[in-house]
Amino acid sequence: MGFVSAHARNMADERVRLRIAQLAAQLMYERFETEYFTAKRKAAKRLGVEHRFRPKDLPSNREIRDQILLLARMFEGEKRDARLRDMRVEALRLMRKLRAFCPRLIGSVCTGHIRKGSDIDIHLFSDSEAAVSAVLDQESLEYDLEHKKVRKHGEERVFTHFHVHDRYGFELTLYAEDKIHYVFKSSITGGPIERMGIQELENLLRAEDPAADLDAEVERLEDHIDRFELYRMLLQPLERVKQAPEHHPEGDALYHSLQVFELARKERPYDEEFLTAALLHDVGKGIDPSDHVGAALAALEGAITPRTEFLIAHHMDAQAYREGKLGPRARRRLGESEDFEDLLLLRELDTRGRVSGAFVCEIGEALDYLRSLDAEDPAD
Repeated sequence: MGFVSAHARNMADERVRLRIAQLAAQLMYERFETEYFTAKRKAAKRLGVEHRFRPKDLPSNREIRDQILLLARMFEGEKRDARLRDMRVEALRLMRKLRAFCPRLIGSVCTGHIRKGSDIDIHLFSDSEAAVSAVLDQESLEYDLEHKKVRKHGEERVFTHFHVHDRYGFELTLYAEDKIHYVFKSSITGGPIERMGIQELENLLRAEDPAADLDAEVERLEDHIDRFELYRMLLQPLERVKQAPEHHPEGDALYHSLQVFELARKERPYDEEFLTAALLHDVGKGIDPSDHVGAALAALEGAITPRTEFLIAHHMDAQAYREGKLGPRARRRLGESEDFEDLLLLRELDTRGRVSGAFVCEIGEALDYLRSLDAEDPAD
């Protein structure tokens, strides 16, 4: 009888362990958490079993990663496989540019365990941070440089990261040249980290699709204009656009646009088209303040969807509609649109986004958020 009870208890513990792994995977897949340890502890707490499990009894990082992969396959289907190849070709393109620094692809793009919002992680080896910056600058790539202090096993180290903003996000980690043959350990498997150099990545891509012209794929990416970088270029000048204080007490047009984006993110967190309209509705003010709507639509032609275009095109008409200043025919035509209610919501947020001292994110964070939504469909 005692044996049966112990067996039953072990089975129950295994079921709870699996449930913790599943919940932790969900937290990480949906980007509520980014660290395995935090995700598994939070999952155990939500299930009310945090006091029953010692840290070593919690699911391993590998178990959680496997559950994340199941979620990715369930929700993303064939799109995930297409995006994985797309990201690997993007990785190859940048690795070729950084050939002098012996690049090694690591992480989920290397192993195939990508999920929505995954970055492309690459190790570089050089004793000169400036040399890497020079190549990125020469290639006109947008990036942020981070020196991150990490304390582990009682020792503090500083890691150098280049966060490159392109069609996908890249995290380039710089190590000294003498670390090129160092065996890095995986925090997920505990074994040597999986990594690929340029030749290994090329071999993998050609093996997956022998009929594909790999060089032509990379060349097409070189000619591709990333729409998010276009958005960035249009948003940045708005910081210098000062607005009439009686209508915009918050200050410049960029601060206003980011306020509207933050309000939209609270209302429609997964509606990429609506969020894009909220962020970009005033970009024309940095081009032609006398006709900011027309200027915005001309600059964004081909880089936004028809629905986003409609919202930007008519956000001033919505104000006239609310104030009763729109003619009967235009009023009727606007009201007949299937996006009419969304247009009125954008108008409301445009009015509310005029608060001095309100918290807003940076341009890069806003664009990264839109990228994470766009990552669901790499063909966009």
